[in-house]
Amino acid sequence: MDRNPEKDPRDWTTGDEPMTGPQESYLRTLAQEAGEEVPDGLTKVEASQLIDRLQEKTGRGR
Repeated sequence: MDRNPEKDPRDWTTGDEPMTGPQESYLRTLAQEAGEEVPDGLTKVEASQLIDRLQEKTGRGR
């Protein structure tokens, strides 16, 4: 039994709040490595989804 299952970001109760400082910092690092821009005004959920995509693109998600 998984005691700490990963919750789908869409189910986060605070997912519609603005992304956190650490999310923004990590996103900027990933985006720079991937040659992409980080859109302004992302929510926590949107930032999490973009982090997942950029980790895959940059190979950091392995």
